Formats: sequence, C-alpha cells, structure tokens
Amino acid sequence: DGARVGILGRTQADLDTAVERLKAKGASDAAGFVCDIGKQEDVDRAFAAIAARWPHINTLVNAAGGEVVGEFEQLTDDDWMESVNLSAMGAVRCVRAALPLMRKAEWARIVNFSAHSIKRQSPGLIAYTASKAMMASISKNLSLTLAPENILVNTVLPGSFASPALKKWAAGNGIDPDDLHAIM
Repeated sequence: DGARVGILGRTQADLDTAVERLKAKGASDAAGFVCDIGKQEDVDRAFAAIAARWPHINTLVNAAGGEVVGEFEQLTDDDWMESVNLSAMGAVRCVRAALPLMRKAEWARIVNFSAHSIKRQSPGLIAYTASKAMMASISKNLSLTLAPENILVNTVLPGSFASPALKKWAAGNGIDPDDLHAIM
C-alpha cells in the first residue's frame, strides 16, 4: 500500500527475496539490512543505515524467534541465554535503536511478537516459551512507558507456523515435519 519497508535479516539472499516480494506487493520503497539482532553492533549499524535512508520510522515489528529446543534438564545455560538473546533482547536492542527515529514521526507503533505457547506450555519448548513470556512482559511495560509519547506498543501471540524451528522440534518428537499442517 505504498509503505516504505526496511527488514533486518541474517542473510543477504533472504533479504533480497523478501524485498522483491514487498515491492511486488506495492511497497513504495523496500530495503534489506543484514543484521544479527543478537549482536548490539549489528543492530546499531543497521539502524544507522535506516536513518540514512529514511527520516523517521512509524512502525517497528519485532518478530524474531529462537530455535532452542529441549526439555529443562537437557538445556545448558548457553541454551537459555541464546533463547533470551534472540527472542527478547533482540527486540530490546531494536526498540532502543528505533526510538530516536520513531520520536521524529507524527505517530509510531511497536508490534512485538510473543507466542501462543506462553498460554499453553510445552516441556520441549521451555526456553523458547520463557523468552517469549519475557517479550510479553517487556511489551506491557513499554506500552506504559511510551504511551505519553503517543507510541503505541502491542503484543501479538500468533499460533504455530511451520518454521524451521518447529520442523526441527517435530522431527525430534517423532513427527514427520511434512505433516505439521495436520496437527496445527
């Protein structure tokens, strides 16, 4: 619908594909920025490039999710930290970097993806679910903090997608990843 869209991702090839799809769907301008949101220096570099391209940001969508799978006693501290770093801290880094550009806009919105699994637990996804619950809490607090500046913050709790992480989980639990559509 004529929006300017910037997307962050780890691989240029995936970004190029997404940018072409966005342009085909009517984005007036679209650009991909290589970035690992688990690394502060990548986020800083990406948002500096965004600021150089566009004067402000109206909407920030944080939709990253982790791939840490395993039951409680199988997970190491590093597994837990990886999940929190991507699913929660990645969004924190992006919000922090985006706020100066959002404050330049007439209106601004932040949409943070959590997960429906925070309402129904799954032992094999304990680290993922905990980090997504953290994302929901961060969102609620940000909504209170940023409301006086007219920056609206919402949390979305989508259902399951046949993502690489979910396919990996299915395969590890004796489920044919090609049959995920039947159980979702």
